[in-house]
Amino acid sequence: MSDVVSLTSLARAGGCAAKYSAARLETLVAGLVPVHADDLLVGLDPADDAAVYRLDDERAIVFTVDFFPPVVDDPWDYGAIAATNALNDVFAMGGTPLLALSVTTFPEELPVDVLGQVLAGADEVVREAGAILAGGHTIRDAEPKYGLAVVGMVHPDGVWRKSTARPGDLLFLTKPLGTGLILQAQRDGGAPAGALAEAVRSMKTLNDTAAAVLRPFAPNAVTDVTGFGLLGHVHELASRSGVRAVLHGAALPALPAALDLAEAGVRTGGDRRNREFAGAHVESSVGEATEALAYDPQTSGGMLISLPADKAVVLEAAFADRDLFLRRIGNVEPGAGVALAST
Repeated sequence: MSDVVSLTSLARAGGCAAKYSAARLETLVAGLVPVHADDLLVGLDPADDAAVYRLDDERAIVFTVDFFPPVVDDPWDYGAIAATNALNDVFAMGGTPLLALSVTTFPEELPVDVLGQVLAGADEVVREAGAILAGGHTIRDAEPKYGLAVVGMVHPDGVWRKSTARPGDLLFLTKPLGTGLILQAQRDGGAPAGALAEAVRSMKTLNDTAAAVLRPFAPNAVTDVTGFGLLGHVHELASRSGVRAVLHGAALPALPAALDLAEAGVRTGGDRRNREFAGAHVESSVGEATEALAYDPQTSGGMLISLPADKAVVLEAAFADRDLFLRRIGNVEPGAGVALAST
């Protein structure tokens, strides 16, 4: 075997684009009877980015698990991206991570140092998040997969949900879109120069600092944008909150080359599944490239924030003061569904 291992060649789909169809997942979860317990603050009714269980009046546990096949060939970057993606679920709930366990499937034929680099990349990010990588579980499989089960803490009154957006809120995004488009272009023969490196940098960026800046503003609703794409996650936020979300197509932020790739016809399998999930609830008046960007499955994406409009200017100033990315992308109205408008 060559010393250079192409991890992405072993994956049928990469990153959060490998997620089970959201439409199928809704059907599957609908068959489960939600557990009713006074201390289960967030479970399946409705589902969110993580489960939350109250320990006492001051502490609640945030628990999540997330893993996926390789998105890049570099094993260190792969481990770092997968770890960032899992840890960001805790930040999206308003919590801080404490402890993580690796969830790994790996071919025995690959050199053991490749898996060692995956774990090292993950460990570095877990430490950066202020948590501890304390072990895990590894099984043999032809397709590599890696991720984390993460335990975090949050105050019971400080839990952020995706089901509590309110009319009059403004919608913000803390990372640009387009990771799926860029990764697919790379798999198809090569992304434009610099585009892959910028996508990797974005995917390895924890949402911890953005969450810390956001916390004092008491947002009405928060979720992170991952495999279901912006429109899939906005649809979840709108439907579970009983509101209508209006997105401004011209305001959607894109990673370098992402819109050009969408214009050239690049699509992932996740694009089709996301349209099947959210398309019936979306009214779109934008061009095909912008629509593709909005359906594009993201890996380790930013936070989608629903915030009262009177807090918006100060929030924008706070993010700018820390040199953090933030883009106002829409607003929340009474009604139902999602509108993707051209302006």
